[in-house]
Amino acid sequence: MPAAKPGEIWIVDLGMAAKVRPCLILTPQPRGDDLDTYTVVAHTTVSRGNRWEVSIPKPYLDAEGAFDVQRIATVASVKLERKLGELTRTELDSILDRLAERFGI
Repeated sequence: MPAAKPGEIWIVDLGMAAKVRPCLILTPQPRGDDLDTYTVVAHTTVSRGNRWEVSIPKPYLDAEGAFDVQRIATVASVKLERKLGELTRTELDSILDRLAERFGI
């Protein structure tokens, strides 16, 4: 099982319709009594220019892309393929703030 951490960006298999794409890990590594899952935010290269997209330039991500906080998924750890990199605390906070706005919390 991969040991992903919040703030890391991994290549994740989101299934046939959603494809394999970079995703931001939101949740910590599952403990022994947890389901073996992670909650992630997908990175997309099809920008719609709406308020739910957070663009964070990284050399390993498509420059035209953004993290879309409308595309949240919970996936089994076996769907995490490989780590690409990680966000700074400030970058992660910008996505968490947008998620809080999306959820109204």
